[in-house]
Amino acid sequence: MNKQSISKLKLFFMGLKERSQTNKDFFKSIEVIYKSGLKEFKGFVTIENDKYKINFKGTTNYYTFDELLEYILKESENYESIKFKYIERGTIILIQGDNKGVNIKYLEDDQKEIDTYTASQIKNRNYYVKVGPANDVLKEIGILTKEGKIKNDKIRKYNQIDHFVELIDKLIKELENKDTITILDCACGKSYLSFVLNYYIKEVLKKNCYFIGIDYSDNVINASKKMAENLGYKNMKFIKEDLNHYIPDTDIDIVISLHACDTATDMALGLGVRCEAKAIIVVPCCHKELLNQYKYDILEPILKHGVFKARFADLITDGLRSLLLEAYGYDVSVVEYISPLDTPKNLMIRAVKKKNENKKALDEYYNLKKMFNVDPSFEKLVYKIVE
Repeated sequence: MNKQSISKLKLFFMGLKERSQTNKDFFKSIEVIYKSGLKEFKGFVTIENDKYKINFKGTTNYYTFDELLEYILKESENYESIKFKYIERGTIILIQGDNKGVNIKYLEDDQKEIDTYTASQIKNRNYYVKVGPANDVLKEIGILTKEGKIKNDKIRKYNQIDHFVELIDKLIKELENKDTITILDCACGKSYLSFVLNYYIKEVLKKNCYFIGIDYSDNVINASKKMAENLGYKNMKFIKEDLNHYIPDTDIDIVISLHACDTATDMALGLGVRCEAKAIIVVPCCHKELLNQYKYDILEPILKHGVFKARFADLITDGLRSLLLEAYGYDVSVVEYISPLDTPKNLMIRAVKKKNENKKALDEYYNLKKMFNVDPSFEKLVYKIVE
């Protein structure tokens, strides 16, 4: 290649240097193909021990990113053309050059075809996390078979996960001024939701993101670490820790918790308020704490029936949680996350920090707390009270 084309190639490479630092966790590989006449010479680059390893013409060398680009530029002098692919999660940057000039293109990552059965199962919904592009993550969390076919017993789970993404999609997009969105998954379990959100934010919305999963079980933390390794999701950290003791070492944008049992949901809410998260999204599970605490004599003729007493305890629990979030300056909405036919534990509490503390909401909270003679854990887990 002539000096003019190599100089232009060098300019494009300069733009990649900053990206290589900002997006290092999302890097997958580099493919480079030199051509002279009809002969092609291929090189392949991966990261190993924080160095870029290139296999080219039967030899292997390790470089920093700057050194790697210098090496590729120097080799370009010996060939008529170059095709350079910088591949990261969700994006391919293609740089092509010859003696006539150099150009750059941004491509979507390769998409897989959908089999006929899977297409028939999902035809009635416009999915946010689509079979095909999202096959790798959907296979890892068990929605798809190794062959890419949707499992008969997983379509409902797939719909639930995708609907969660739909319900917080707008919220994620509103954080457009953030270079990296940090999400804390409380009582994460095997972190299926975090993996799907990781895929969606980075590879669909093209936003950088970082995930922290907290759980008290060694087994689920180890399982989550293994899944992240299998997927090449380097922007995730999983920690065995008590939610009441965890102190984040970075700013948290969104706290999520899906079906954390009983007061584990309160622990997630308390942590979200303590770390001043911009948003908190929880889907509570069983509600035991207030069931044997509350008493409301005027409704005793109804509450003498156990099923009514349990359902009213659920209502009080989530109602007081929502009201206390309002007291801490969050705008709160409560929606049905999925159909009650799938599970009766189908309410989602969405809280977005919008203002300072709300004294009126706090007074209402204390009045109701006194009326029902209850002492919810959430209030104690925040470690501060609105004055």
